[in-house]
Amino acid sequence: MAPSKDEDMTEEAPGRDEFNSSLSSFAEERGITIDFQARVNTKYIDLYKLWNLVTSRGGYDALSAEKLAWRGICNEFHLGTANAAAYAFSMKTLYYKNLVAYEIKTIHHQEPPPVSILEKVTAKGGDVLGRTIENFQPPQSKPELANGATDSEDEEAKTPKEEKMDIDDPSSGGGRVTRGLRQAPAPRQLFQPDVSAPRQTRHSSSQQSPQPAAASHTGYNYAASSNPNSASFAIQNYEPKAPTTLMLRPLLTPSQNLALFKDKLRLAREARRAELGLASPSTKGMMKPGAGFEGPNIYVRTLQGLRSQVPEEQDYALHHLVKISHERGDKYKFEAFPNLAEGLIEYVLGISSLFYDVKWDIDFSEDRHEFNTLDGINGTPDILQKIQCLKRIEAADELEPGEFAHKLTKTHEAALTIRNLSLLEDNATYLSELPQIRDFLSIALNLPSCPAVAEMKFYALEIAEQITRFWQMEGDDPLYQSLLAQIGEAKDRGAMLIALRCVSRISMSREEPNYLRGVPVSVVRQMCEWLLLDDDELIGACLDFFYQYTAIPENLAFLLSHTDEIPLSSFLAQLARLLQHNASTQYTKIVAVRPIAVTAASNIPNIPEDLLQQFLEFDEPDRSNHWLRAAFEEDPDSHITQIDLWQAYQKRFTDHATPQTPLLQAADFIKNVSTIFAGANAQVVQGTTPRFIIKGIRYRHAPMDPKGRVYNRCLWKAPGEEQCSGFFLKPKSMFDHIVSSHIGVGRTGGGAWDLKPNGGAIRLPHDCFWADCLHFSRCNSRGPTAFELGMHIKTHLPDQTKKATLRQKHNRTPATQTLLPGQAINGKINPSGGPQIDPKQGREASYHYYKYESTADLQGNADGLPLPSALVLRMIAKNMPKAAALLRPDDRDAFCKESTESLFAPLRDRFVRIMAYNKAMAPYISDVLGHVDKWTAL
Repeated sequence: MAPSKDEDMTEEAPGRDEFNSSLSSFAEERGITIDFQARVNTKYIDLYKLWNLVTSRGGYDALSAEKLAWRGICNEFHLGTANAAAYAFSMKTLYYKNLVAYEIKTIHHQEPPPVSILEKVTAKGGDVLGRTIENFQPPQSKPELANGATDSEDEEAKTPKEEKMDIDDPSSGGGRVTRGLRQAPAPRQLFQPDVSAPRQTRHSSSQQSPQPAAASHTGYNYAASSNPNSASFAIQNYEPKAPTTLMLRPLLTPSQNLALFKDKLRLAREARRAELGLASPSTKGMMKPGAGFEGPNIYVRTLQGLRSQVPEEQDYALHHLVKISHERGDKYKFEAFPNLAEGLIEYVLGISSLFYDVKWDIDFSEDRHEFNTLDGINGTPDILQKIQCLKRIEAADELEPGEFAHKLTKTHEAALTIRNLSLLEDNATYLSELPQIRDFLSIALNLPSCPAVAEMKFYALEIAEQITRFWQMEGDDPLYQSLLAQIGEAKDRGAMLIALRCVSRISMSREEPNYLRGVPVSVVRQMCEWLLLDDDELIGACLDFFYQYTAIPENLAFLLSHTDEIPLSSFLAQLARLLQHNASTQYTKIVAVRPIAVTAASNIPNIPEDLLQQFLEFDEPDRSNHWLRAAFEEDPDSHITQIDLWQAYQKRFTDHATPQTPLLQAADFIKNVSTIFAGANAQVVQGTTPRFIIKGIRYRHAPMDPKGRVYNRCLWKAPGEEQCSGFFLKPKSMFDHIVSSHIGVGRTGGGAWDLKPNGGAIRLPHDCFWADCLHFSRCNSRGPTAFELGMHIKTHLPDQTKKATLRQKHNRTPATQTLLPGQAINGKINPSGGPQIDPKQGREASYHYYKYESTADLQGNADGLPLPSALVLRMIAKNMPKAAALLRPDDRDAFCKESTESLFAPLRDRFVRIMAYNKAMAPYISDVLGHVDKWTAL
């Protein structure tokens, strides 16, 4: 929307700046605050326009004395007529608070009254010119009525005061306080005299005429002085009005108001000159040069300010360039703003002037003869020699003058701008084509060692990290030597890390290789030692360097020729260690044969005598609890009838019951089952004959002692005999049982086995009848001897030695188990009707696959520190013949074989193990061993 006429006039009114400056100075001297953004009815009021309008009409007092004059002022600002009175008073107050004192001082040339009686009080009234402390009367509130209320318009909005009791007039003689007197009627009520006989007091009975009552319903008299409507009350409370000060206006004469008469004379002369046609043309309303144009944007503004060589403009430009490079660095390109990069580089070169007695100049001509001149075309190859010849400015390290600190801060801002903008690929390419940027980096990295230059060195290193990939550097390059010096100093981890990255990235974006020539032995040895640190970031930077360094056969030959200073064997050992950096062990379980489901036993297991004796040591109900745990186990799909469970309990402990340890009652015993087994509960199966069962338990195949150890069953079953029902906890007890009970061998008096009792021979079984083993019959051997049979029986016993876990690691079943019927074993099917198996001994056959994996990406490829370590090892093994040819061209093969065996032979076992257990690293280790085997196999 186009601006209004008033707004245009306000913006272009002449003398505004002088008025605002003069008014601000006056307000500061007087101690008041001027509101230049004042508003009335949300509309901005221009104080300069208001000043001109009021003073043109005679000033504040003249305008206040004129009726509706302030409303006319409001009309000039187009405030509207909806609430004209309020707008007029607001406009008057605005002028009163901000400009009336300035008017008295500048227009009337008088000293304005103090702030306490001018700006601090209301704007009501006028006569501010004649106001003094002696004659000024502050506005007072209206007098209160008798009941405490004021006679104002908002009487109903105020809180009424508590009413007080009236007291009789002392002149009445009684002096008695009357209670409950009614108030006088309001003035608008008509007087109605009381026609009834008034109540007379003792002291006023002689009075003939009654006093007028306040209302027709009361007969009490009261003193006239307490009646606000009586004449006596008005006389007693009369107060004369305050004296009114006579307003005197001084006569305006040249001696009293010289400035006013000068202005009048100036206006008269200008009017006369206009009549004669000698006045200069008026410029009012004319568009001045530059008006209406926005001017250059911030980008061009900062560029011009930087190149202007004006310190204030350069400070402004650098302040905004830092912000622009941080927020809009992805859009701000050097190519779009010519001379921006050159200007920034020229500015940051000024940091040398803070520490050395020099001021660098960039010269683009061919003939250069001055010491402080830098070659702007090809760079300065002798920049390091010039820096060494500079004279240091003596200054205290801890004290920085204000000018020094300001210059240093602005130089840091310029360097930070270059650093931020160099992160963009296009800007980095542009900077790499400027020769002076290499000179700046060399100068910045060789500044004196002090805390003030640490920030500048970091900026220089970060800039170099972005642009060294576009350069090819030889060993005598000043910047290359400066970067190696930063690595060799080893004072700051951050500086070393960035310098390593800069060196490793040389020629990365070029087709030429990074030769990395001239690296000092101390720097190489130092980086070998850094591989021992627990710093993944620093180790990664070192490995990147060594990968490019060993890719050049000349560098590898340099390492082989300095083995007394650089321990290569220790270096390779650290690389081999890093192959398994952050590796984790992983076990994968592979099931060969799934476990056999254990079927429920048909009968309750026989409790061994030794276990029974343990139960008898307890009283009920502990005895039955142990027996239940030993003979039964939980199974949610099985059940046992309550009568069978009760009869089994009676059968086992009836012979051992005593009056002191009687058996439990049937109900208590059945209830106790649910206590022992949480999943068991008593149920009734409905049918022709209801069955009472215990759901959730079944018989064990073998009893269990209170410590949780399961007994082993004797599986001996000779032809024509019943299955042995004995259970034994220890293998020795079972062996003694088989030898004595089933084989029939006794012991001598000394405890040894008696194989020839009474001088005769014993009759041994002709075969092993452990679970239908028939070992000797299947082998078509003769009858076994006692020793052979005894040794064979031990193979069926459970293994409880320390090596039991190792021996049974890959076994499907314990040694006591025979083949399963109908199962495929080694490609052969066991015929049906073959030997049976105790189902409790079936279990799964499984093994674990062991892996030792290092860091890998989502595709399973090697990642992290192990990958560059393997690449460095492979590069060393690959370039070993070329390095040997450079060192010993005559006996290259012998030297290569000797060096390869001495370096890689101690690591072969580790390489093989990593290749076997680390799938991601296996291809790289295989390449390393392939190069090594070419020479070690000779």
